Amino acid sequence: MAIGLSEEHEALRESVSGWAERNIPSELLRAGTEGRPAFWSGLAEQGLLGLHVPEEYGGSGYGLLEAAVAVEALAERMAPGPFVPTVLASAVINASKRREHLESFVDGTLTAAVALTGTLTGTRREDGSLVVSGTAEPVLGGSLADSLVLPVSTPEGEEWVLVDASSATVTEIKSLDLTRPVAKVELSEAVVPAEGVLDGVETSDVRDLAAILLGAEAAGVASWCVTAAAEYAKVRVQFGRPIGQFQGIKHKLSRMLVALEQARATVWDATRAEGQELRFAAAVAGVMAPDAAVRCAKDAIQTFGGIGYTFEHDVHLYYRRALTLRALLGSSAEWAATVTELSLQGVSREMEIDLPEGAEALRESIRAEIAEIAKLEGKEQKRALADQGFVMSHLPKPWGRDAKPLEQVLIAQELKAARVRLPAMIIGAWVVPSIAAYGTVEQQQRFLPKTLSGELIWCQLFSEPGAGSDLASLQMKAEKVEGGWKLNGQKIWTSVAHVAEWGICIARNSSEGSKHEGITYFLVDMKAPGVTVRPLTEMTGENLFNEVFLDDVFVPDDLVVGEVGEGWKVARNTLSNERVSLSSGSGGTGASVPDLLGLVGRLGRELTPVEAQTVAEVVCEGHSINALSLRVTLKQLAGAEPGADASVRKLLSTSHAQHVSETAVELVGAAAVTAADMKLGDAGYWNRAVLATRAMTIYGGTTEVQLNIIGERMLGLPRDPEPGK
Repeated sequence: MAIGLSEEHEALRESVSGWAERNIPSELLRAGTEGRPAFWSGLAEQGLLGLHVPEEYGGSGYGLLEAAVAVEALAERMAPGPFVPTVLASAVINASKRREHLESFVDGTLTAAVALTGTLTGTRREDGSLVVSGTAEPVLGGSLADSLVLPVSTPEGEEWVLVDASSATVTEIKSLDLTRPVAKVELSEAVVPAEGVLDGVETSDVRDLAAILLGAEAAGVASWCVTAAAEYAKVRVQFGRPIGQFQGIKHKLSRMLVALEQARATVWDATRAEGQELRFAAAVAGVMAPDAAVRCAKDAIQTFGGIGYTFEHDVHLYYRRALTLRALLGSSAEWAATVTELSLQGVSREMEIDLPEGAEALRESIRAEIAEIAKLEGKEQKRALADQGFVMSHLPKPWGRDAKPLEQVLIAQELKAARVRLPAMIIGAWVVPSIAAYGTVEQQQRFLPKTLSGELIWCQLFSEPGAGSDLASLQMKAEKVEGGWKLNGQKIWTSVAHVAEWGICIARNSSEGSKHEGITYFLVDMKAPGVTVRPLTEMTGENLFNEVFLDDVFVPDDLVVGEVGEGWKVARNTLSNERVSLSSGSGGTGASVPDLLGLVGRLGRELTPVEAQTVAEVVCEGHSINALSLRVTLKQLAGAEPGADASVRKLLSTSHAQHVSETAVELVGAAAVTAADMKLGDAGYWNRAVLATRAMTIYGGTTEVQLNIIGERMLGLPRDPEPGK
């Protein structure tokens, strides 16, 4: 999934990518950095230089998001020349009160470049002009620019000016990026007229714009690296099979895709933000995007192996550009400092959804229903929520409301506004969809109402000592007897089995066929004769998991869900709901970013630079997860599949609480010797969290299995071979 989400953005991306493929041949990448490239006039004719510029100044009247879409697409082709420097310069000018300069940059008549660092000083004259002297370097595209946007330190503060390149001494610096030059710019008492002073532009504005546009380019670089490396891994054969089938390569490529999607999500969100939230979102993009490009380029070279290290292969060009972008934007530590500073000031991003027309009428109807339910209390309120389909609204009626994504969003918003909490279904949230989809009418009527209202507690009898991630290898036996089945075997890691009234259980009724065949899905009375539950003590000292023994446990025929022997199909439905649920938060550990920031506020000391960067990394990860979640929702609202965003979000969410709690334990220092006990202050609270969260990358589908899924389903890498083959 690219930076843009809508059909219009996808069409723009396809158009730019197609144009670039036709007009930027690979040999052009090695043709040097002198002069405007042959395709320059074509960029202007396509309108790509002014997507973000108002129509009255010759642009298309869109915004930064559209510009970012084009920048990403052209970066995938390693477009040489002054495109990005000129777009960045026009974005800075567009943010000023001097927009009359824009038209020449939009139509391609002039090129421009922006100096992100410099030691220029200026003295103001009575007519409002500035006399400027000093040096700015490095300037991306400076030797190709007709005009330069420069920072100038004045007695009134730092100001930004637009100068004609002919008034400066521009010296090209030998560039790491072989496709695009950088330069040193020197001015000696150059007079900048008043109309060249970009009133209204602050340095933070320029940095934010640079983080977004250079971040979009970094995403494009990372995108090419992920795609090219994955395609190579599918066909490069070593040891008798494609290297993409080896988990070491598969997981490397999957991690690359994760970094890419985080970069895209954070750049995308920054294009939507305003005010202080823009500073925060841009700083997050400044942390995530350049590092993602460098990481993906390094790992692509590793995947290509020896051929990737040759000068003839294009991958080093992408690595060079990734390193250049990161150098130009400044180290991630600098951006991280901004993220931490703003976070501790309470600045964050509310992921708000722009709802389509007609949403308000539906909202009013939902609000009225919820207002009536809000008048009820206790069990009556929970039952009303279940009866009216609010608990799992996406399910078909009568168990849900057959709600489409828009209605689901509105329901969540209105429940929150009315302070009405849904019943705590726990494992029941995974059970209901499977019974609703595959259960008989009698099973649905018997179990679903009380499960939806939170009155019926369930456990999941799936995992066995020899069948965890490889669940289809289960060995529990289901023997057919008169009127039903007898189950024999052991289940393990069964959450809340010690308090559950019912369990969903899969057992093997036949050993014939593949391991996914001959499995049946049962509903088991946890008080039935032969059911023995033994609590397992976790590393926290608590008891949530259990091992369960079933000895000749009788299950009547009417408690088989779905067809006999086709239980794997039903179980997959349950597992898909389980993994979505488990990846949606901190898992009840309290290990969230707001909790971490609260701890920082209680430390009573300043963070060290290393600590500030570590905190920022966790904040950035949490922000990227939220942005990915919003992108998934928006894709669903548009009627499309969410794609890589959903898989990446799921993977990141399982480890995020671990990163939060580990960072907190580092911050409490020597006090971390305190026992893991939530009652023993911050140290005890976070020690308990750091122990508890270790389970999250296991019980929701192990990280390694999730990486396999991303590699195989999202990147198309070959599946692992079957054992013995």
